[in-house]
Amino acid sequence: MTPARPEGRPLRVGVIGTGRIGLMHARLLASQVPGAALAAVSDAVGTLAEEVARSLGAPAMGTGAMMADPSVDAVAICSPTDTHADLVVAAAGAGKAIFCEKPVSLDLAEVDRAVAAAERAGVLLAVGFNRRFDPSHAQVRQAVAAGTVGAPHLARITSRDPAPPPLSYAAVSGGIFMDMTVHDFDMARFVVGSDVVAVHAAGAVRVEPELERLGDVDTAVVTLWHEDGCISVIDNSRQARYGYDQRVEVFGANGMAASTNPLAHNAFTLTAQGSTGALLPHFFIERYAASYLAQWTAFVAAAQGRPDAGGPALAGVRDARAALVLGLAAKRSLAEARAVRTDEVDPTAGGAR
Repeated sequence: MTPARPEGRPLRVGVIGTGRIGLMHARLLASQVPGAALAAVSDAVGTLAEEVARSLGAPAMGTGAMMADPSVDAVAICSPTDTHADLVVAAAGAGKAIFCEKPVSLDLAEVDRAVAAAERAGVLLAVGFNRRFDPSHAQVRQAVAAGTVGAPHLARITSRDPAPPPLSYAAVSGGIFMDMTVHDFDMARFVVGSDVVAVHAAGAVRVEPELERLGDVDTAVVTLWHEDGCISVIDNSRQARYGYDQRVEVFGANGMAASTNPLAHNAFTLTAQGSTGALLPHFFIERYAASYLAQWTAFVAAAQGRPDAGGPALAGVRDARAALVLGLAAKRSLAEARAVRTDEVDPTAGGAR
């Protein structure tokens, strides 16, 4: 169990991994998350950890020292994916509350090993599906959950990045379905409110020719069949030249609910030559800044034993596992050019309707 903290002391969180996503989390914890404090930072590249530590006024320490330090209440695991499961097991053994960036692992057995360790220790384990906490997407889920749109019939999710990732990252990320569409798999389950029983994926290389050599694609459409009969369609592209494009829609028996892209401002001009307006956000940290802060607020509340009833639930290990199953099913579907039932990938999942 997470050790008891003195009344009124903030939740002290150590950040493991100080690359782009870890640095963002560390900055939030250092100054913006109510009830939390940045306890320390750690990185396999010691000079990077020291640089981040100096800039944020927190100590740099080794991962082992962070796990052993009783003043560190929780850890944020933001290191490369292949380290996640071992770090979850170590943190659970040290009695820390755990926030782990997605995915916990690209291997189901490793996810289950990490989950079992957290359950044995009785510690909180939350996974970084931050888009649940985006105010617009959360409103779509609320409209569905409240019955406002009626029984969901169709869901549509668009997720397009402004530019493809470096090939060095693509080579180890598990592919588009694991590092990009995985967020959309979680979003489909979240907004529809129903698990997925079958997956069909189609994909092509339209942006970065070298991805074909890696066995990956940069353009994809995935169809999901949910247990409740709803059908979700996801479209992905690694390159939208106009910005970071993120949209969600659920159409139901009584109507529809949708979220679209926020703009830098809502001013526009109209002339005889046409109209102009603001651009979309450039990338995910800009687009989802509010969601990352709300996610941390929910984590702090859960770690302190007072879950926030006013917002979305944190994504837990069941959600992380379900998204991984869908990613594995999508990869198999693309390779075999057929729909794949989730129980073909994971016998504990439901079969197709």
